[in-house]
Formats: sequence, C-alpha cells, structure tokens
Amino acid sequence: MPGVRDKVAIIGMGCTKFDEHWDKDVKDLIVEACYEAFEDAGIEPKDIQAAWWSTVVSGFLGRSLAYPLKLDYIPITRIENRCASGHDAFINACYAVACGAFDLVLVCGAEKCKDVGIAIPAVIDPAEPYSSRVDTRFPPPAAFAQLAIRYFHHYGIPIEEGRKILAKIAVKNHYNGSLNPKAQFQRRITVEDVLKAPIVAYPLGLYDCCGITDGAAAAIITRADLAKNYRDDYVLVKGAGMSVGMYQGEIQDDWSLTYIEENVRASRMAYKEAGIENPRKQLDLAIVHDCFTITELVIYEDFGFSPRGKAPEDVEAGTFELKGELPVNTDGGLKCFGHPIGASGLRMIYEAYKQLQGKAGQRQVEIRNQLALTHTLGGTPVDSNTAAIAIVGLRGA
Repeated sequence: MPGVRDKVAIIGMGCTKFDEHWDKDVKDLIVEACYEAFEDAGIEPKDIQAAWWSTVVSGFLGRSLAYPLKLDYIPITRIENRCASGHDAFINACYAVACGAFDLVLVCGAEKCKDVGIAIPAVIDPAEPYSSRVDTRFPPPAAFAQLAIRYFHHYGIPIEEGRKILAKIAVKNHYNGSLNPKAQFQRRITVEDVLKAPIVAYPLGLYDCCGITDGAAAAIITRADLAKNYRDDYVLVKGAGMSVGMYQGEIQDDWSLTYIEENVRASRMAYKEAGIENPRKQLDLAIVHDCFTITELVIYEDFGFSPRGKAPEDVEAGTFELKGELPVNTDGGLKCFGHPIGASGLRMIYEAYKQLQGKAGQRQVEIRNQLALTHTLGGTPVDSNTAAIAIVGLRGA
C-alpha cells in the first residue's frame, strides 16, 4: 500500500519552552529540544542515520543542525516551506524511513524570531533579494482580516457578533495554554479582554493574533517494526497530506474567501490514508494552525469538523474546548503556545504524541479512538498557501 500508514513510528520527542529567549542562541534551543528527544527515545546522537532541519530564517544549511549536535557527516536536508516547514520536514523524513532508505532519523525545527532583525509578521521571502515583485502584497494580519470580513458577510453575521465568536476561540486557547508550562503565554483572558484589546487589522485585535516566538522541537522516527525495541508506547504515523496553491485566490474574481482550498485538499489526502470518514467522531483531538482566530474558525469547516457556515454554532456550544466533543489546540495553539515558524509543526506533533501517551498533565483529554490530527498552514488566504497535515495514532487505531 502506498504512503506511510503504520510504516513509521515516533519513538522520542522534545520541545523547549516557547518564549522570548533573549539569553539563548538558536543552537541552545536545538540542543535542548533534541536531547530531550534523544533521552525520550533512549538513543544517542551517534545513532542517527539522517536528519531533516526545518527553519525559515535561523540557518540556511544542514550544518546549522549538524554543528550544535555534532552529527558526524550524515545526510541533513534543510526544509523551508514557511509556516508549514515543520510538517514538511516531518513528512519527508517519514517517507525516507517508509521507503527503507534509513531506519532511524531525526527531525528538528527551530527559530529565533525575536532578535533576528527581520520583520517576520510582515511579508518576507528569502528569494526576494534576487527577484522582482510588482504584485500587491498583504502582511498576514491584513490578509486574514479580509478572510474574517468576507466570512461574516457571506454568512450574514454582524461584525461585532463575529468578533465575539472569534474571542471565544482566543479565550479557549489561552485557557489551554495556561495549563501548559511550555507555552509562551500563561495568562487566562476573557471575551471582554479580547474585544477591548487594540485592533491590529480590523476586525482582528491583539488577542486574535498569535505571538512571534523563539523555540525548538524535535522528533525521532524509526520503522514501525523496530519501534518496539525502543519503547512500548510509541506513536504511529497514520496518514499525511500536503497541498500547495498557485495564487488561485488572487487571480480568480469569483473566489469566495470563506475557506482555504489547500486545507480541504490536504485533509482529504490525510483522511484517505488514515481511513477517516468522520473526523469529528473519529479524532480524539486536533492541533491546528490558529495563526489568527479566524483561521481556526475556518479550519473547523475546511476539515469537516463543522458543516459550512455552522462553525460559530459549534464554538458557542463549546464543541472544541478541552472537555468538548473534539478538543482543538489542547496545548494553547499558536495563539498561546507561540509560533517560532520552523518549529511549530513539530511542536504540534509533540502535543499529539504526549496526549496519545496519556502524558499531557492537566490538559489531558480522553483518548477513545487513539487518533490525533496536526496541521500547519503557510501563506495567506488572499494569495496561496501550503497546507500540511500529519495524523498520528496508537497501535490498533
């Protein structure tokens, strides 16, 4: 059977606290995350046969990972796919193990966003110094604000009522993050706090936007048939999906701007491989790309968690809260855990891994179906995106 389902296992993971790490270099963060993963898997760096390195601005060659870990002449592939970089690196590593190229590999994502001197939230592109751009560009807050305005208009939701719905998503994620010692933000907030916060790009306010953060996360991957040699509670990769747009939203004048097609396509790929027909009922949790609260709202519908236009009703009903029918962003999400671009996808997988093992502490959810979805999204809804999904689960799922 093509794909990676039940062919690849995660046997160790690590994650730093996501924060403003003014006292640490990216190499310090890499070492911290990777050595937690090595210890979790019961291996040493010398056991790693190949590695994948995910970062946007914190190291442009594989040596950026090799040097701090003293990896001795092994293959290292550096992946950059904007906010989807972590998942892209993880999926590529899974394919390499599934095809038999390697038996034991490392995937690490890290970013120093707070002190690199680059305006990460604005429009950046490593290729820009070598190319010409004459098209209209939107910083992410402005682009996703348009998604919010259009969604509210399309479904007849008054803007201020829509803002209250989005505020409840922010409140949920801040509550979940308050239970996570590794999250960047530890303070619980209220709907009133969200609505009274300064506007960033109307109708999105300060608490509708994720933080820019420093951090690192790492995973150790091996063949499924070898995983039992390392631990009993390993986590299997059940499915993966990735979809990349080609600026359809920018060139098509009938684009509705109420959904993200790349999300839809990637989720269908992952669901098919994982054998999921009813994600709302079959998943135990989902960790999704809530770069803005409106993004999370739209994702509910793109992934089939809610019918089109009905996500606000599910938010009001508490469907996606920690004790709800399908908990979403149990660790606080990008909104509260933070968003060091290249590390975020692996941080999401770290949360799913811990939840499936029953090691998530105060934020532990009930594991019934033994399946979790993780997702990142690079780009903006007004041009094109890269959506990437990894579904992980336990044996028998």
